[in-house]
Amino acid sequence: MMRAVLMEKGEDGQAVARLAELTEDALPEGDVTVRVEFSTLNYKDGLCLSATGGGLVRSWPHVPGIDFAGVVEASDDARYAPGDRVVLTGWRVGEAHWGGYATKARVQADWLVPLPDGLSARQAMAVGTAGFTAMLAVMALEEHGLTPAGGEVLVTGAAGGVGSVAVAILARLGYPVAAVTGRPETEAYLRDLGAARLVPRADLAEAVKRPMESETWAGCVDAVGGQMLARVLGQMKSGASVAAVGNAGGLAVPANIIPFLLRGINLLGINSVTVPYARRVVAWDRITTDLPMDKLEAMFRPATLAEVPALGAAILRGEVQGRVVVDVQR
Repeated sequence: MMRAVLMEKGEDGQAVARLAELTEDALPEGDVTVRVEFSTLNYKDGLCLSATGGGLVRSWPHVPGIDFAGVVEASDDARYAPGDRVVLTGWRVGEAHWGGYATKARVQADWLVPLPDGLSARQAMAVGTAGFTAMLAVMALEEHGLTPAGGEVLVTGAAGGVGSVAVAILARLGYPVAAVTGRPETEAYLRDLGAARLVPRADLAEAVKRPMESETWAGCVDAVGGQMLARVLGQMKSGASVAAVGNAGGLAVPANIIPFLLRGINLLGINSVTVPYARRVVAWDRITTDLPMDKLEAMFRPATLAEVPALGAAILRGEVQGRVVVDVQR
């Protein structure tokens, strides 16, 4: 038997999540069966756990959880053997395919990555998709010319999952980080992660009044999108880049083309779902060296499977700070 957070549709057509006991035969088809040790909570998990599945879940019943780390129990693929430590993020696991909110998971071997030496399953899930995305964003900015000598790097939504890890990584690499937050109570948390200064969200929430403002930021990891992204684009230095990783502030970006034409700025979309295997390995290896593990420990809180449904609702309300690590075996 296995335990799982199972989502089922009721007579009213709304999905309800509950902790259930299932047989291993209920698992979907796949090459590798993993004993899941830890999972985590992302904004997308909150959507999947909602009454509608957030438009991401297509079939019911369903087991959410877009990330997991654990140990291989059985494998039909030569790349993995029982006992191997693995991590999974992306590939629509937890959305179109049963995910990590269960004591066991069965997936395609192509979706897995060996867990890097020196990184525990718990630490990997403190990173999760959010931290993995943050690392991809930093890599993209560096590949487009960002260096610590270039000036301040802005991180929007800094107290969230992606933002927290981005702040910690950038600070570790020597970048002066300006962290945007709308919650004054997060100041000590963000400064401890390495933020050199805090920018009140209200300062960037106003409508764009001019196509370009003073050149302020050498780079940006944007987890908000919407109006804030439009405003930030007009404040970037010439040739600078924005790595767009989220849309918590809305899908529409009321931006102007002028900063792209006159300052040559770059808007880099970061897709962490279908990243090629080789780049995934590079990103996870860099996480082990560029993310300070003491800061990682400070930014996550533990949870159990039973707590997952309530936490899913909380993250959609913006009430979750940092990272949640789910001990699946508890």
